[in-house]
Amino acid sequence: MLAACSKGGASGGTLRVGALGRVSKLERDPHANIPNDSDFLITSLVYDALTVPGDDPNVVARLASSWESDSERRRWTFTVAPGARFHDGSPVTADDVVWSLRRLREAGGESKMPVAKPEDITADGANRVVLNLATPNTQIPVLVRLMTFTVKQGTTDFTKAVGTGPFKLESYRQGNARLVRNDDWHGAKPRLDAIEVTLFESVDALSNAVIGGQIDLASNVGAIAGRTAEGRGDLQVVRRANDIALSLAMRTSDGPFADARVREALRLAVDRDAMVTQVYSGYGAVANDILGTGDPLYDKTIPQRGRDLTRSRSLLADARFDTGRTYQLFTKAEAPGEVESAKLFATQVREAGVQLEVVVQESNTFYDQTWLKAPLYTVSWGTNDSTLFYASKLMDSASARNETAFHDAEFDAATAAGLAAGTETDQAANLRKVQRIQYDRGGYLVWGMGDGIDIAAKRVRDLPTLGGFGRLQLERAWLA
Repeated sequence: MLAACSKGGASGGTLRVGALGRVSKLERDPHANIPNDSDFLITSLVYDALTVPGDDPNVVARLASSWESDSERRRWTFTVAPGARFHDGSPVTADDVVWSLRRLREAGGESKMPVAKPEDITADGANRVVLNLATPNTQIPVLVRLMTFTVKQGTTDFTKAVGTGPFKLESYRQGNARLVRNDDWHGAKPRLDAIEVTLFESVDALSNAVIGGQIDLASNVGAIAGRTAEGRGDLQVVRRANDIALSLAMRTSDGPFADARVREALRLAVDRDAMVTQVYSGYGAVANDILGTGDPLYDKTIPQRGRDLTRSRSLLADARFDTGRTYQLFTKAEAPGEVESAKLFATQVREAGVQLEVVVQESNTFYDQTWLKAPLYTVSWGTNDSTLFYASKLMDSASARNETAFHDAEFDAATAAGLAAGTETDQAANLRKVQRIQYDRGGYLVWGMGDGIDIAAKRVRDLPTLGGFGRLQLERAWLA
């Protein structure tokens, strides 16, 4: 009893978690693309990334206890947490981390491990790992979150899943797993005895399981299920703000939306409140055409855009936009509500005189034929807590993922200065420029941010409330 009281009333026990996935897409390799939520949850509890999402600051220590950079922000050094051990009892060394990060770079490219080549990752002694960058980057602690899982040097068979994380893999079968507490974890001792993860292939099956009491937690189940669970005395709905952005990408370099006045007209034609109400079932908030709303340095002084159909029509007339044509808006059924958002947007902008035909594509077709090419299409992004991440990855002229073909020298300069900033004051000043340019003449229409929705039994306590993959950090949860 004393032990339970000292842990804030935690009783140990087993947390039964349901997560979405498909048996046909199971993945055990922590450095591969992991399409299933269920597998990503298991991986994130069994293995440690260098850092994980936080609130303010938006990145906190995990396997790396600390980090520092040189004055140019080109050489970053991470220190392995004292006492970090693999589940077989062997200590974690810098060589293990280097081998793992190089493997991740080889498998996933620079987007997953932000160095030019694997050899740019080196060890400096027994417990320090160095990343040598080609260009300055203040965002490295953010960019090594989530996927930088460390395995023992030389590991290629992941069926035993010998990690360093807060839980050990006891069993795994067809995407369903039982994890038991790692009492030797280098972090604060997890409160649960075990976590059982069950794979569900549909949102309906997942939500029905938590409503029926077969599981204790439905992870990332969505707004419709959240509304169903509201008012149930035995359930709680956990809302995680800034979880997902369903947005529109408008091509800026050429085509019908290249004129900034036309893009402004579309932004003024959208009814943001109605979009949040109908697409997110009210589980969300109006956004302001800037990606990265959860960033501690997000600029809240920029005026919130509202609907102004008169001004929208005037801008279209000034730009000599052809309102006699019908334009295609491409979308795909990838994120919940994405297709619905496209259809509702098309209905709304018709009141400003813009005629859109919504074209729904299969994901493979979309990414082969539409993404980075079409004049107008929907996109979805999560973990929206770094404006500089989105600026550098999606809007910089040199980016290979420039979804809106945005080429703006002033924007590029402010982004580069933000990445190289020596102080938070300098970074904040450049981020204000980055956000203002995106707001004034960028190619995104970001109408709202959706909450992440988890449904849990009342007795589940201290669930994570961060957006994005912060929801996977279940090591502090407990059962009352």
